[in-house]
Amino acid sequence: MTAGQPRLVEVRLNVLKKNDVLARELRSRFAESGVRVISLVSSPGSGKTAFLEKILSGLRQEFRVAALVGDLATENDAARLARSQVPVKQIVTGTICHLEAEMVRNALEGWDLHALDFLFIENVGNLVCPSSYDLGEELRLVLLSVTEGEDKPLKYPTIFNTADVAVITKTDLAEAVQFDWALAERNVQLARPGMQILKVSAKTGEGMNQATDLFVSLMAGATSKK
Repeated sequence: MTAGQPRLVEVRLNVLKKNDVLARELRSRFAESGVRVISLVSSPGSGKTAFLEKILSGLRQEFRVAALVGDLATENDAARLARSQVPVKQIVTGTICHLEAEMVRNALEGWDLHALDFLFIENVGNLVCPSSYDLGEELRLVLLSVTEGEDKPLKYPTIFNTADVAVITKTDLAEAVQFDWALAERNVQLARPGMQILKVSAKTGEGMNQATDLFVSLMAGATSKK
């Protein structure tokens, strides 16, 4: 251990503690406003933005929906999601490889959460850093595409263990890349036993209805508790 390591550990712990406090405040604020908050995490190129665009377009027919999207640079993803005709705001993180609760809080300034049913948060493309940062979300989805291989849950177990649902994307390419469905599902269950798995293709629409139904069930559950 070098002389500087204890100090680095202390700083990291303080950062995570501050994030957890802000995340709890956000969660209370979301609950008071009646908005259901879902975050999406994945590695770059998993089809996260294409998936979310389809979800936003589908839900907006019946619900009040908005999205926050994080990226290191550019507002390209926000521009894509805006095609769904819902309020979208980009969070440009610069050199930071994940979203933090403070970034989410700041991005929500000026938004009336009472006017929303769903808020989606698309995290920076990364399967490592986001696992440590609670954003106050109610549901966390981790996405992996068939083009990434079946072993992602074993390589990045922490992000799968901190997520609620695994979404396997780009199913239309599964045959071309010889994706082993049984192995992928087994690896997901090894990372988090009992984890729900959705199989989707934003291109063909396969599985998108089931994904939408998952979010609608959240709203139905909230209504039944009132």
